[in-house]
Amino acid sequence: MKKTNLKVGEAIEAIVQGERLRRSSWPKERKFIFQQVPSDIPSAVIPKMQSLPQKVKDFFESTFKDESEQIDSIYYTDQIAEVGLSNLITAFSASISDLLAEDWEILD
Repeated sequence: MKKTNLKVGEAIEAIVQGERLRRSSWPKERKFIFQQVPSDIPSAVIPKMQSLPQKVKDFFESTFKDESEQIDSIYYTDQIAEVGLSNLITAFSASISDLLAEDWEILD
């Protein structure tokens, strides 16, 4: 449900519920933020991941082999991402202006 003129507290509540949000002052409607779904990525998938450098994969592989670690996955949690033009996804870090804004919108 599209809602407009939200304060940041309301926007955070919405993003936690899985909504896509944007500021009405942002230049393009295609730009929005979302909370990444917490994920458990099993060790077998990690060698195939394009988003991790080889040295990072190697590090994780060493933790999977260390029986004292008892870790067999990597985990994504508590991240807010921004979708920009051309579907480029980057980390979102709110500015002071974003935190004090009252022009947040739920897109759907």
